[in-house]
Amino acid sequence: MRRPPFLFCNGRLVFERYYRELLNFLSRSVHDRDTAADLAQESYARVLAAQQTGQAVQDPRALLYRTARNLVIDQHRRSSIRAELETAPVSVDEASGLEHLAGPRSLEPENILASRESLAALVATIDQLPPRCREAFMLYKFDGLSYAQIAAQMGISTRTVEMQLQIAMEACWRCQDRLDGIPPPLRERTRSKRAQP
Repeated sequence: MRRPPFLFCNGRLVFERYYRELLNFLSRSVHDRDTAADLAQESYARVLAAQQTGQAVQDPRALLYRTARNLVIDQHRRSSIRAELETAPVSVDEASGLEHLAGPRSLEPENILASRESLAALVATIDQLPPRCREAFMLYKFDGLSYAQIAAQMGISTRTVEMQLQIAMEACWRCQDRLDGIPPPLRERTRSKRAQP
């Protein structure tokens, strides 16, 4: 059996006492003692790496278990993908190559082009917003500020922030609907016909 690495918190050795407990937890999760030992070792290595970067470890046991739980999830994902690939039917023509392994649809050229066009259209829509509306939208969506923080920074009320963000979001939704080929609601079509001379 592997010996757990020696990890310290506040100058004391603390992780060694959790090794057997963690190993039992992982054994119940993956149903294989050797895999559980590998995952426990990897958990210790990752927590040690985090500790060595200067990251403060407040609750070492909790961090160790969270890391182990995430590794178990990754292990299950890999196992299910491996099982799917092993059970997928392979024709004689495909047996010589990797043609039966399709890449993600997001990497297909037409999807990449569509994504770029969508992004360009949304950026253009945001650029066309009134300056104060665009500023409130950018502060909210990209800087992650709250309505109150935006109001304080822009010198406006939170109700005005809400209205500006509503205008910006509606513009983005209309842009996305156009990209998806969805016609505008009847209310907008009648309003735009009235506006035309």
